[in-house]
Amino acid sequence: MKYFIASDIHGSLKYGKALMDAFKREGADRILLLGDVLYHGPRNDLPEEYNPKGVIELLNGYKDKILCVRGNCDTEVDQMVLDFPIMADYSVLSMGKTVVYASHGHVYGENNPPKLCNDEVLLCGHTHVPKCVKKEGYVYMNPGSVSIPKEDSWHGYMVWEDNLFVWKNMDGKVMMSEEIK
Repeated sequence: MKYFIASDIHGSLKYGKALMDAFKREGADRILLLGDVLYHGPRNDLPEEYNPKGVIELLNGYKDKILCVRGNCDTEVDQMVLDFPIMADYSVLSMGKTVVYASHGHVYGENNPPKLCNDEVLLCGHTHVPKCVKKEGYVYMNPGSVSIPKEDSWHGYMVWEDNLFVWKNMDGKVMMSEEIK
């Protein structure tokens, strides 16, 4: 199984299209979205080509491939127009010995993790900053933001296959990687 992981599209059709092009190029089995799908939020500027209705149509075309957790900008009205579940606060995924607790990051995040076992992964979006930090007992990872990267980071995503997590920019260039054993 190969997961394609992204966060914080924030209604940008330009970067939504780039993301789905990258998904096809990667040949992944499933898409894991870490929230903030349609709305840009009051703290962010409008992303390029802000078009939530276009993003709805784009993502609904992949409804059978998408797993999604709720971000702080996602609401019940978003669920009314999206054809895949988006209101779960978290998801727990495993592949081999690797267990991933996926959440947007606004409730449980790098500085406020849920109860995790040794060597598990806490995977969050929310900060718009790609990151991989080994903490006491777990590894914190963030794919960054699809449409509004912060702290001089890149528009990007992650892929997870076997024990390897790889961060890439929208052109598919590897930016960093981490193997979990």
